[in-house]
Amino acid sequence: MPTKDERLMAALIYVSSFFTVFIGPVIIWLLKKDESGFVDHHGKEYLNFLISYTIYGIISSILIIVLIGLVIAPIVGILAIIFTILAAIKAYEGEHYRIPTVIHFFK
Repeated sequence: MPTKDERLMAALIYVSSFFTVFIGPVIIWLLKKDESGFVDHHGKEYLNFLISYTIYGIISSILIIVLIGLVIAPIVGILAIIFTILAAIKAYEGEHYRIPTVIHFFK
């Protein structure tokens, strides 16, 4: 079971993403990844999430040309918010949560 500080840092990775999408979570992850495997897991999971949803956003933006992107783009945005909140809660509860629909570039 991860310590309270580890759980807080892992949850902070996701919460800080609402304010600084890339810099905040990466700084927390880089500072704490060697000290805690739990924080390292959530840092990698967030980076996978960020890369995956950037790809999904670009694809849905391109698909706006054929009008299907008008439906897909808001869904991608809503899912990104929901999964970020859910991952922060799971990290604070001490779970090794894997976000669904994410392509795992970092293992």
